[in-house]
Amino acid sequence: MSNILLLKRDSILLYALLLVVYLSGLWIPLMENDSAQHATMAMRMYLENDFLNIYKAGHDYLDKPHMHFWLAALSFKMFGISQWSYRIPALLFTLLGAYSCNRLAKEFYGDKASHIASLVFLSSQAIFLSNHDVRTDAVLTGATIFGIWQLVAYINHRSVQHIILGAIGVAIAFSTKGQLGVFISGVCVLSYIAYNQKWKVLWSWKVGIGILTFIVAITPVLYAYYIQFDLHPEKYVNGASNVSGIRFILWDQSFNRLTGSGFEHTSPDYFFFFHTLLWAFLPWSLLFYIALFTRLRTVFTTKFRYQDNFEILTSIGVLIVMIVISFSKFKLPHYLNSLLPVGSVLVAGYITRLFQTNRERIAKNILRIQYVILTLGSIAILFLIFWAFTMPNVIIILCYLLLITGLCYVITKTMNPYRKLVIISVYFMVLINFCLNTQFYPKLLLYQAGNNAAKIIKTEQINPNSVFMLNGRPSWSLDFYTNRITPIVDINTISTTMKTGDWLFLYDNQLEKLKEHTISWSTKYEINHYRITRVKGSFLNPNTRDNTLEKAYLLKIIK
Repeated sequence: MSNILLLKRDSILLYALLLVVYLSGLWIPLMENDSAQHATMAMRMYLENDFLNIYKAGHDYLDKPHMHFWLAALSFKMFGISQWSYRIPALLFTLLGAYSCNRLAKEFYGDKASHIASLVFLSSQAIFLSNHDVRTDAVLTGATIFGIWQLVAYINHRSVQHIILGAIGVAIAFSTKGQLGVFISGVCVLSYIAYNQKWKVLWSWKVGIGILTFIVAITPVLYAYYIQFDLHPEKYVNGASNVSGIRFILWDQSFNRLTGSGFEHTSPDYFFFFHTLLWAFLPWSLLFYIALFTRLRTVFTTKFRYQDNFEILTSIGVLIVMIVISFSKFKLPHYLNSLLPVGSVLVAGYITRLFQTNRERIAKNILRIQYVILTLGSIAILFLIFWAFTMPNVIIILCYLLLITGLCYVITKTMNPYRKLVIISVYFMVLINFCLNTQFYPKLLLYQAGNNAAKIIKTEQINPNSVFMLNGRPSWSLDFYTNRITPIVDINTISTTMKTGDWLFLYDNQLEKLKEHTISWSTKYEINHYRITRVKGSFLNPNTRDNTLEKAYLLKIIK
């Protein structure tokens, strides 16, 4: 057996293919609600040059801290307002996450695991999604794994540089989504310290430097919360006055999500995250659970006694976090994202261990299962994109054929099963997500009314400053693609707020109310609309799609 698990040219090719997929996702129109909403909130920061306050539809926004919005607004300042510039910070932090996976895997398992870990991370389905449906999670994920890597490096090498960088990474995670990144980092690092019996690292002046660095690094966000909320106890936020922004982000946010206070309970299922991982960590979810079970069995059979070249950060640490967040009354799939880089290191370590101990039979069996899962997935995606929507253009079809040809070559080529397991798994995900990014998502966005209304406004040379939106249903994509916060009007005040020649954007269920108020219009543009983040089979089926659509309208008001 060759002493090389993955050739250098393999890594270069796979990185290049993954980069093509990620770049192809930069130009997909933004989806409502969260992605377009967050982009619009960051756009307001940039347009008004106000980086201390966060507003959502004109109301004070308390739920998430500022870092994601600051980075997006900074990107707008550098590159202008566009869907791709909004996604640049997410892509950069994803690359940081991949590099951190690489370095952490090398720290634990040596060079053989390093590139495998970053390839596993970059080819995970939820990570692909987080880079085009951009919310806070890409920045949170990259910052969290960077912080964990640097803190582990400090524990192993005692360099003050590592603890400072680790503290900054965790602080960015906190400044992006609150305590979740701090909790994940803390649990993982403490599990590593506990197993390795390295408690002495905590009793050092360097830890004091790290704590001070963390406090200083989160100060901008705390200050912004203080300015917007603590200085204004008279503000009503989420139905309450005298709201402390600092208290909220340091305590209430995480506690409220755990208890469901102030949030709609999304799932009572205590196994929600465990089965959500099956699709979120594709194509590596099977390998993750095999590796996790193998690691836990070793820990329990050795009665937690320390063993050389063995770590539990990526197993016990991850498991503890998943169990704790499973008790939250408010659960969403993307809460798993910041655990995926740690899981990627576990998977890389497992594959490397199989290679080093010559477990070829196990690798071949896993490879066979991967063939079945990924072949079925690829067939389903290819069928979906060619059946549900019109055919892609010839150049895109040629790209698909080129990818499929390359995939067939890799499948038929003779190589050791460990190498083939990595290459095949990454290659399949490249094919699937390139098809989604270049055909499925762009076609899907043809049924989101806001961005298509913005196209009409541009094509028909309508002055965006004359466009209003009817109160009740915001359209974040209309705001973003007209590069302005569209004024919202109440149906009772249209006659006094708008003048002849102004345009009104509204939805089907609002049109009848407009007629009841005897408001007239001279021109009407009709736009198909569907809640594209909640796609059902009846919508995907071209024969029944029309029955699932509602309408949105642009009306030219007359008096």
